[in-house]
Amino acid sequence: MNLGRVIGTIWATKKYEALEHQKMQLLQPLKFNLEKDGDPIIVVDTIGAGPGEVVFYITSSEAVIPMDVDMAPVDAAIVGIVDSINIENN
Repeated sequence: MNLGRVIGTIWATKKYEALEHQKMQLLQPLKFNLEKDGDPIIVVDTIGAGPGEVVFYITSSEAVIPMDVDMAPVDAAIVGIVDSINIENN
């Protein structure tokens, strides 16, 4: 799993059939100290996250697993909303 922050919503008037009822978000990947980690990506939101929320997301072929379809052209999907992060220094 990866960590990211929702920074926007993607609106599409025409989508692949398996994605018609799926919300797509613009997500900034993050390191675990919440610093940016690369360029923003588009993800399918399977849980109803909103702008500004820190989330967990998965990538590759596993991104289709939380969806209600057998196959869809999805590379990344949000699977959890982060409530808090506690990092202990050793």
